[in-house]
Amino acid sequence: MKICLRYAQDRDEALEVMNDGFMRVFLNIDRYDATRDFKSWLSTIMINTSIDHYRSKIRKIEMEELQAKHEMEDAEGILSRINYDDLLKMVQQLSMAYRTVFNLFVIDGYSHEEIASMLSISIGTSKSNLFKAREQLKRMLRAQSH
Repeated sequence: MKICLRYAQDRDEALEVMNDGFMRVFLNIDRYDATRDFKSWLSTIMINTSIDHYRSKIRKIEMEELQAKHEMEDAEGILSRINYDDLLKMVQQLSMAYRTVFNLFVIDGYSHEEIASMLSISIGTSKSNLFKAREQLKRMLRAQSH
């Protein structure tokens, strides 16, 4: 559920994604290699299900206007100032495009090249979405501290 919450806009959407993920688990349990860690296998399925959910939604809406180049900032600078629950609430307020790229890059450790491939976007779009997500999170942090 924690993985799904990171990608979803709210708890209801996270439940929908999680249910879809567990359906995939049950349908593909014969593919599970018992010599490997189950939690890791389950996490991969939940991340991929979240991405698939994103892809299906993105086809229905127009992608936000994006810029190609932005400077990268250290993710620890943002994350070190707030606790997990506060961060989760703020991340859920981001647009779907920003939230997905932020989670994939900062939380799950994917590269911009991998994100671009997974989401069928350009590397520049991935970098731009991450930059804008961080900018929005910084604004939220400033507002929260005042």
